[in-house]
Amino acid sequence: MTTFSNDTRQLATALTERFQHLFAGESVSWEELANNAPAHLANTPFEAVWYAARLLGFVVHDADCIASAWQAQSKRLGQFDATRWPCDPQDFSLPQADGPHAFASCPRSLGLYAVLPDAAWVARMVDLGVPTVQLRFKSEDKQAIQHQVQAAVKAVRGSDTLLFINDHWQEAIDAGAYGVHLGQEDMVQAPLDAIRQAGLRLGLSSHGYAEMLQACAAQPSYLALGAVFPTTLKRMATAPQGLGRLAQYAQLMRGRSLVAIGGIDLERLPAVLQTGVGSAACVRAITAAENVAQAVAQWQACLKQHLRP
Repeated sequence: MTTFSNDTRQLATALTERFQHLFAGESVSWEELANNAPAHLANTPFEAVWYAARLLGFVVHDADCIASAWQAQSKRLGQFDATRWPCDPQDFSLPQADGPHAFASCPRSLGLYAVLPDAAWVARMVDLGVPTVQLRFKSEDKQAIQHQVQAAVKAVRGSDTLLFINDHWQEAIDAGAYGVHLGQEDMVQAPLDAIRQAGLRLGLSSHGYAEMLQACAAQPSYLALGAVFPTTLKRMATAPQGLGRLAQYAQLMRGRSLVAIGGIDLERLPAVLQTGVGSAACVRAITAAENVAQAVAQWQACLKQHLRP
């Protein structure tokens, strides 16, 4: 078992206490951390940073990103600052959002982003003036998928509503949709160049630092950050990120189009918007509402009041 130096343990403990608002998920014990820190961090302050990130519940790949960024920050500033959580894009080696291989842009503020089960719901949201919608139609029937995508594209035609198609990128290209939304696994498998060349916008999911950096390498039109709060809609591999982390992610990704997603309801919406994201996605808050029109109006009013410029 690794013997931790007193300096490493004391600094890691101090960092954990200072940044306790970033805690999410389940912390790990010092015993569980033995032999886990990357060897190149040994006997440096960044070893303590890595341990602190793990104690705060960050997964291993995210702890690696945080330690690496803190190293870059310290080199840039000329000193290690234990009070300064890294949030400068250059310390994470982020590419420019508008680089030569970037996807077509979309509004930085996408506003109310409704995730919907079928084209009929898309049409309903268009009638209510929802600015951004996603068709998340789950089926193995190719004909049904094609029909739903075409119907959704038809429903938004001539309106101001922006339509993203979840997963079904080929049908989205064929139907002339505004954009496609992909998860991390789908991002690896989908032909991103073909989607880009077709002129579609691209939204990508992320669940922490490592996935954000991987998604940003593709230079998407927007980035989804979550899950912010617990959700029963999907089984998540990572713990809910919470508002503290969301604020750090939004600060790091400032200038990009960002969508917060996961467990967001009207009561939580103002705090979500205060983190600096330009949009909040909702599923059941709209589709399970007793009065759908009223729910949409309440969300729209809350966004107008609390969305940061």
